[in-house]
Formats: sequence, C-alpha cells, structure tokens
Amino acid sequence: MPRALDMDMRQITPSFFAAPQIGPEDMQTIAAAGIRRILCNRPDMEVPPSHQCAAMQRAAEAAGLEFAVQPLTHQTMTPDVIAANHALIDACEGPVLAYCASGTRSTIAWALAAAREMPVDEVIAAAADGGYDLRSLQPTLVAISKLPL
Repeated sequence: MPRALDMDMRQITPSFFAAPQIGPEDMQTIAAAGIRRILCNRPDMEVPPSHQCAAMQRAAEAAGLEFAVQPLTHQTMTPDVIAANHALIDACEGPVLAYCASGTRSTIAWALAAAREMPVDEVIAAAADGGYDLRSLQPTLVAISKLPL
C-alpha cells in the first residue's frame, strides 16, 4: 500500500491519491511509494514546458510508472470527461495518483464519479480525510447518486 511522502500526496481511498503539481524529479519517489499510474489532470497551458504532459510522461515511464492524461478545467468537467477520467482510475491494477494545480480538480472529478458508487457522505468524508473540503458539492453529488446506472 502506498505511503504518504514528504511531497503533498493525499490519500483519498486505498487506490486513489490526489496531489498538487508534481515534477519530473518526483517520479522515482512516487513509484517507490507504490503508485502504479500517474493521472495528469492539468492542462499543458497551465504549466511551463518542463511540466507539460510529454515531459511528465517521459519521467513517469522512466520510473516504471504508467502515465495517463485527462486534462480538466472546471468548464470541461462534463459527464463524458468525468467518465473517461474515472475509467483511467478504475482500469489501473494498482493505486493511482492524480494531480492538477492543487489536487482539488482531481478530487472533484473523482468525487463526481464516486457518488455513483458510494454513499455521498462517504465521498465527502474521504475527500476531507485527504484535505479537500467538498461539502459545497453535496447537492450535486446527491443528484448524481440518484441517476440511473
């Protein structure tokens, strides 16, 4: 099981972690912590070339990590994008670390999908345990939880 690192990697569930921006230099440490896949939720337009997807993917793969990209902005968190993001998490045979600027977008995207599978109070509590306050999303999460599967 992955363990917390000196970097700001926050456990949300046993198989999902969120973090603020990580760097190529962090990949060996992340791999050593037991993470299997890095999920980049940060659009390239937000970061310098050294932290854009191509550079991050090279560093992740050099460390033996899988790397997936699903850029998110608050405007692009549509049901299809959330489903695709969730599929990238769910399909991994091991823990996933998703990152964005602060980890909030990654956690919100996780929560929007998780509300269909877990009680909303547990989703909010898991996010809070990781340091992300999603209480303001409760009405949205409740509405999602009631949608037909």
